[in-house]
Amino acid sequence: MAFESKPAVTSADKTFYQLRQDIVEGVVAAGSKLSETELSTTYGVSRAVIREAINRLESCHIVERKANVGARVVALTSDGLLELYQVRESLEGMAARLAAKNMTNDEIGELEALLKSHFQDVKQGESYYQEAGDVDFHYRIILGSKNKHLISMLFDGIYHLVRMYRVQLGMAGPRVTTAFDEHKHIVQAIANRDEELAEMLMRRHIMYSKNNIKNKLS
Repeated sequence: MAFESKPAVTSADKTFYQLRQDIVEGVVAAGSKLSETELSTTYGVSRAVIREAINRLESCHIVERKANVGARVVALTSDGLLELYQVRESLEGMAARLAAKNMTNDEIGELEALLKSHFQDVKQGESYYQEAGDVDFHYRIILGSKNKHLISMLFDGIYHLVRMYRVQLGMAGPRVTTAFDEHKHIVQAIANRDEELAEMLMRRHIMYSKNNIKNKLS
């Protein structure tokens, strides 16, 4: 089952998924304090449900607790970006290398079809927003690595923090067209089973994305 398509069976699950999405997309602002009382009113659930959601969001690295302050959404900073993208470049580069080796022909075909579906948005040149989960290009390649430890490190570890930077700072402007072209070249390398090239192109792509976001932060 895909990472993002777990059924939200309980009120706590639904609240967790919604609050996580709102933080990633900036509806709940980066760096803002999380008030259990205010959030329980906003989401129409008990403070206990909000408390559980906040605890789960800590493990996603998009919420942090500080002494005498309480829970806050993480701030998007240049230092935080550098540390995060150093790890991301290494791990997703490895994922692309393994995807070139391990993805099935059908999975590669689905990845190519995904890019074609994105093209309509990208040719407008305004934004390149991708939903979480199966329609996210990077998500598909990480899954395609078929390495469960790598998948866990990325999805359970830094995936949503990466999405915060990408969604709020990295998916608009001139970078859109070049990012899309980089995606095309990565897919071509994977389709050609060129593991070394797939890794190099992915690492370069993430480095360019980091530089783009850093410029917006500064």
